[in-house]
Amino acid sequence: MAKILDIIAQPRSSEGTAAVNRLRKAGSIPAVVYGRKTPPANVQVDAKTFTKLIESSASDNILVSLKIDSAEQLALVQEVQHDHLRGGILHVDFHAIAMDEEIHAEVPLNLTGESPGAKAGGLIEAIHHNLEVRCLPKDLPEGIVVDISDLQVGKAIHVGDIKLPEGVRAKLADDVVVIMCEEPKVEPEAPAAAAPAAKGKAAPAAKAAAPAAKAAKK
Repeated sequence: MAKILDIIAQPRSSEGTAAVNRLRKAGSIPAVVYGRKTPPANVQVDAKTFTKLIESSASDNILVSLKIDSAEQLALVQEVQHDHLRGGILHVDFHAIAMDEEIHAEVPLNLTGESPGAKAGGLIEAIHHNLEVRCLPKDLPEGIVVDISDLQVGKAIHVGDIKLPEGVRAKLADDVVVIMCEEPKVEPEAPAAAAPAAKGKAAPAAKAAAPAAKAAKK
């Protein structure tokens, strides 16, 4: 299950481009906290601490406990805006949640086992690399294992075939294909090239035509 990581956040009153740029130069990242039962609040987090948290996380779904003054708020890291030109993080959105509130999240699918269909020349194709699930925060998995040990050529694994962790439900219907093993592709054979005539020997048609040509000259 996903770990809940502690991070300190400070209230932020300054807004506007100039104020935000000063904040980033001082080593902080501007952020906002919002939720269904929580009004939006501007905060800031330490850039080095948050960057390390992101880089060390084993999942894209990061649960944090925000320490704001004397209060604590459970939140899901909803969106991280990166500066692709100069590097670093520009802004963070935190989605405030409660431990008894069901959340939706995209969880990566991790394939395990060896497919007999792949050994026979079939091609494993992942129709879905992630699975959208519903669960309580405490049940949020870092990944979902999909066993392909029985996957034969021409067969597929559906959502209903996947063993989900306790407390986790998939949003997609059970009959939706997730992984399949396609038939091996057979390349068409190139037509055989005609054998060239041997040097020094006339082709049969040429030999037959030679006496007729001599007779015509007489």
